[in-house]
Amino acid sequence: MASPVRSFDARLPAILASIEQLVRCESPTGDLAAVARSADVVSRLGAALLGSDPERIVLEGRTHLRWQLGKGPRRVLLLGHHDTVWPMGSLDTHPFSVREGILRGPGCLDMKSGLVMAFHAVAALEDTDGITLLVTGDEELGSPSSRGLIEAEAVGCRAALVLEAAGAGGALKSERKGVSLYRVEVRGRAAHAGLEPENGVNATLEAAHQVLAVAHLADATAGTTVTPTVLAAGTTTNTVPARGSFAVDVRVPDAGEQDRVDAAMRALRPVLDGAVLKVTGGPNRPPLAASASADLFDRAALLATSLSLGPLSAVAVGGASDGNFTAGIGTPTLDGLGAVGGGAHADDEHVVVNELPARTALLSALVEDLLRGDRPTTQPTRGSETVVRS
Repeated sequence: MASPVRSFDARLPAILASIEQLVRCESPTGDLAAVARSADVVSRLGAALLGSDPERIVLEGRTHLRWQLGKGPRRVLLLGHHDTVWPMGSLDTHPFSVREGILRGPGCLDMKSGLVMAFHAVAALEDTDGITLLVTGDEELGSPSSRGLIEAEAVGCRAALVLEAAGAGGALKSERKGVSLYRVEVRGRAAHAGLEPENGVNATLEAAHQVLAVAHLADATAGTTVTPTVLAAGTTTNTVPARGSFAVDVRVPDAGEQDRVDAAMRALRPVLDGAVLKVTGGPNRPPLAASASADLFDRAALLATSLSLGPLSAVAVGGASDGNFTAGIGTPTLDGLGAVGGGAHADDEHVVVNELPARTALLSALVEDLLRGDRPTTQPTRGSETVVRS
């Protein structure tokens, strides 16, 4: 009997063909029609491999797909997304290609290859009863319409396996920071900048005071970043600005830090007489703590050894995913089970082709192991696990 990895080696041409189809169907997350067209392609590919059509779920105009396999209770959730950050027309400048063992194209790593891996991993199983495969269409926006769907599907599952790309060197993602997003709006009073600036309340100056105050909420020792990002103020060069605003991106290692920053953001007060502040937003994704992934990583490490894939490593990352939501409701969650490569969201986005069969075999074996429900009989050697924080 062929080894599992050899079996997926034989599937590699079909895997590559499926990835090409998905990459060639552009799906920028802000284009509802494009995401709907992408859902059509994902649906056809998945149905051909899984033997059934998905439910098509449209929420706030955004298209999500759900396969619930078998009639038994839900046990394993495979979680991915088909939207990308790449605008329409990106294929003209970043065409799909496979050269010298590297696959390229917009969204190939994040995360269309991961979706194809999931379809092939599940299709290879004899028993799929209890598997849910959820493919959302708004992850790159922070999952505004799909969060409730994701959390509902994760309730009661033994595990949520997230198909985001692996970390550097193929590491699984065992921890993710929580995310909070804010908008600070400033209202001042307009006046002529040359004739009577003293009669105005300068929203640009107030925003500058607040940007500095917000930046000081970061705590490098704790691993918390608080980053003012997009800033705008004023209307004309000869008018004291009456309005301004800026966005704030917060990344935190734990719920305590998320609460601390949230309280501080809501406690901001104007510095200039007559200025008014309005702070909106808040926590977007809870942290994915190491405790949520530890047992699943142990399972994956044992399976990797049995498949002769070598020792697995784990990495803690600052970026968030939908795995933050599943971990946040208490479902064991392991992330980074998708493709190995690099350059997500960047010109160099790519997938390492020869890693696809091995990583798909690992994903398939992990799903099968979780469906059986057995606990690992031995523990992996902790010396083989490397946790890197980035």
